Amino acid sequence: MITEFFERLFVTNSRGSRNDVKRRLKLVLAHDRSTLNASTLEKMRKEILIVVSKYVELDTESLEFSIRTDSRMTALIANLPIRRILQSDDPL
Repeated sequence: MITEFFERLFVTNSRGSRNDVKRRLKLVLAHDRSTLNASTLEKMRKEILIVVSKYVELDTESLEFSIRTDSRMTALIANLPIRRILQSDDPL
């Protein structure tokens, strides 16, 4: 319903732009429904990247973070493409 309205509003010839607009709108709507503010989300994103980068080399060009909300919960979804596993001298 709302997404259809915005799809009609932002219709372009480029299919990629349309999908980008849909993705951004979903992120904004999910963010509005969650109790996390933008600065907290940004801090979480940075901390996640710091921790994961200790163990693997990430493809920083392709990172994706999103928030999904349904009637029961809100989920932070991180898509972190790995270039290679880093060697560790210290056993866990």
